[in-house]
Amino acid sequence: MNFLRGVMGGQSAGPQHTEAETIQKLCDRVASSTLLDDRRNAVRALKSLSKKYRLEVGIQAMEHLIHVLQTDRSDSEIIAYALDTLYNIISNDEEEELEENSTRQSEDLGSQFTEIFIKQPENVTLLLSLLEEFDFHVRWPGVRLLTSLLKQLGPPVQQIILVSPMGVSRLMDLLADSREIIRNDGVLLLQALTRSNGAIQKIVAFENAFERLLDIITEEGNSDGGIVVEDCLILLQNLLKTNNSNQNFFKEGSYIQRMKPWFEVGEENSGWSAQKVTNLHLMLQLVRVLVSPTNPPGATSSCQKAMFQCGLLQQLCTILMATGIPADILTETINTVSEVIRGCQVNQDYFASVNAPSNPPRPAIVVLLMSMVNERQPFVLRCAVLYCFQCFLYKNEKGQGEIVATLLPSTIDATGNSVSAGQLLCGGLFSTDSLSNWCAAVALAHALQGNATQKEQLLRVQLATSIGNPPVSLLQQCTNILSQGSKIQTRVGLLMLLCTWLSNCPIAVTHFLHNSANVPFLTGQIAENLGEEEQLVQGLCALLLGISIYFNDNSLENYTKEKLKQLIEKRIGKENFIEKLGFISKHELYSRASQKPQPNFPSPEYMIFDHEFTKLVKELEGVITKAIYKSSEEDKKEEEVKKTLEQHDNIVTHYKNMIREQDLQLEELKQQVSTLKCQNEQLQTAVTQQASQIQQHKDQYNLLKVQLGKDNHHQGSHGDGAQVNGIQPEEISRLREEIEELKSQQALLQGQLAEKDSLIENLAKSVPVEGESEHVSAAKSTDVEGRLSALLQETKELKNEIKALSEERTTIQKQLDSSNSTIAILQTEKDKLDLEVTDSKKEQDDLLVLLADQDQKILSLKSKLKDLGHPVEEEDESGDQEDDDDEIDDGDKDQDI
Repeated sequence: MNFLRGVMGGQSAGPQHTEAETIQKLCDRVASSTLLDDRRNAVRALKSLSKKYRLEVGIQAMEHLIHVLQTDRSDSEIIAYALDTLYNIISNDEEEELEENSTRQSEDLGSQFTEIFIKQPENVTLLLSLLEEFDFHVRWPGVRLLTSLLKQLGPPVQQIILVSPMGVSRLMDLLADSREIIRNDGVLLLQALTRSNGAIQKIVAFENAFERLLDIITEEGNSDGGIVVEDCLILLQNLLKTNNSNQNFFKEGSYIQRMKPWFEVGEENSGWSAQKVTNLHLMLQLVRVLVSPTNPPGATSSCQKAMFQCGLLQQLCTILMATGIPADILTETINTVSEVIRGCQVNQDYFASVNAPSNPPRPAIVVLLMSMVNERQPFVLRCAVLYCFQCFLYKNEKGQGEIVATLLPSTIDATGNSVSAGQLLCGGLFSTDSLSNWCAAVALAHALQGNATQKEQLLRVQLATSIGNPPVSLLQQCTNILSQGSKIQTRVGLLMLLCTWLSNCPIAVTHFLHNSANVPFLTGQIAENLGEEEQLVQGLCALLLGISIYFNDNSLENYTKEKLKQLIEKRIGKENFIEKLGFISKHELYSRASQKPQPNFPSPEYMIFDHEFTKLVKELEGVITKAIYKSSEEDKKEEEVKKTLEQHDNIVTHYKNMIREQDLQLEELKQQVSTLKCQNEQLQTAVTQQASQIQQHKDQYNLLKVQLGKDNHHQGSHGDGAQVNGIQPEEISRLREEIEELKSQQALLQGQLAEKDSLIENLAKSVPVEGESEHVSAAKSTDVEGRLSALLQETKELKNEIKALSEERTTIQKQLDSSNSTIAILQTEKDKLDLEVTDSKKEQDDLLVLLADQDQKILSLKSKLKDLGHPVEEEDESGDQEDDDDEIDDGDKDQDI
């Protein structure tokens, strides 16, 4: 504590000796008194002195106060006094010193006393255990003290809590405290605890923090709530920002859906309180945290889709088009919508369909662009609209086509009743406001980014300059404005547009070079020795001329690659040209723009570079430098090698396509063989079952024939033998169902025959009865003969039915034989398919050998290219080799099969 005594000695106005003596006496009483009341009174007195004499109380009493916390836990009052005293010593929140040097000295004292307190980690552990006490007078000052420790020396205190058993879990219990002041201060404690510590953030998140915080926000009234909502939102940001694990947990827990009610605003949006504006601003920032372009693309995409599915994006668009929204909230809402739709086709399509509530309705994109090119709108709002337009077009070829289409002659509204996005961009491009020129140029460049089709389409755009004069192409009008010496911001915007337009588009390069005034203008700009302000324009002119060389297809005789390079050598000098080209990436604002996509500038004069354009510069600067230094012979050799490579690539591609087609055919054949095998197995199983069942029916039929020929006295045994065994119920084919039906019919007929035979036997026995009268005998004889005749007729009919059944069985046997024949045919087809597979494999092996020869030739040619100094993309080579290896592996697998 020597350094503290030094600080004390350096104070301009120290305490009187009486106060120092009083503090010492109070410390002695705390340390030595045996009565709890005496110790309590002494600690209370130290608390009252701790604010005014913070240094002295801290030096002399801290050790005694910590001892009180350890030994007097049974008395909540003395514990509360001790915690309050320590808080006054460590915290800077209630410092009443007004002088700046005294305040700085006070902050140093807080961190120094904190360092002393946490030097023994068990002191922090002791404080954590005190927070388990439910007594308000213990828990609340404990929360305040721990929060102050975290504010003073966050990382070391965080580490102690992290390694303390159940340390974070104990603090999470504060959110469930029914006393609002403890719950609210618990939120502040967790804010300090989770700041810049990913491990603690994950623990807090998995301790159900999201659920509890969202419940508090809902209970407090969402955006209409007070400062507690603000504190909860800040804590949520701490947990989610740059923490991919927690972001995924938040999405998987369906918490994004619970954010939608935050953005429900009424029709009356005037008179918002400052707290509501703050809350809604933080809520919008929280949405942006989840869909930030710096997050992993997969995580951002899944959150974007969830926001569309739950209606959150729709709710944000409602705010976007609502009236009476405060300007800063509207600006942040635009930025939020921008990142929710960025690179997500579904969300971009929805945004394109949103209309403003006007008469007639106008697309939201058009309304926003009207604000962007309006110089009376706030600068930050115009930047936000530009960002929104860029995000709408990011990886959205459909949207790019729709924007460019509004500029084409066939789609322009001849009546002039409605204004389109393309007309607004052209209006901004050629207005007198340099900021509108820059924004419109960058916006139009994003409509062309990575889309060769739209670059060619935009060449068709014609502009009417004045009455009586012929129309001028948009490309030419841009170069005309450049040559007129407009403001630097305007020229930079137009040059970025032209560089984006001409890159990777030889047709646009040809159109640009076709105007004989363009190349002299560029060379003149680059060759001049201008001031620092003009150096950036010179660099951009050098880039545009370099693009005209690198992407030149030599279709114009006067402006071939070689002639343009000779012109540079003659009028500028290659070294001077490369130096001017380097001015772009060396500019102080270049690195700032390259860091993140959002155009966030402190003032309009800083609005120079676009983020996507910095990527283009990084991509082209090196290749243009190499192209400038190449000789004509090297160019010719390079062109020849390129043509040869293209031919070989075409051959390789052709064979690869053939192999892929054969692979598909082989796969189809494999599937057919597999299907036939399954069918074969099924048919064999069915044949086995049918053969077994037919054998059973044959046995039953033979038994029936024998039984019909037997005498009547064998009726009993006949009845017993007529029982037919049941057939298993798993009948799946038509033949098996018919056999089952036949069995039932046979059983029924056998029963009927048995009954008739029994009746015949009884009647036959009753005919020769001796002793009866002739009259009675004659009557009975007539009656019996009639009945016998009827029975014989029925027996004959039954026999006919049995004969029909026998014929039907014969038919079934024929069908079975036909099934066996079908199986044999299928087996033959299978053998043919196996033979075709073998032939296809042989043909594939031949093709692979040919492909290997072609690859060897390509390697030789690429080696020659390397010798000539031409860069060769090794990845393509390795990628092709890997493709070939994969195909060979697939062939081996097929052979194994």
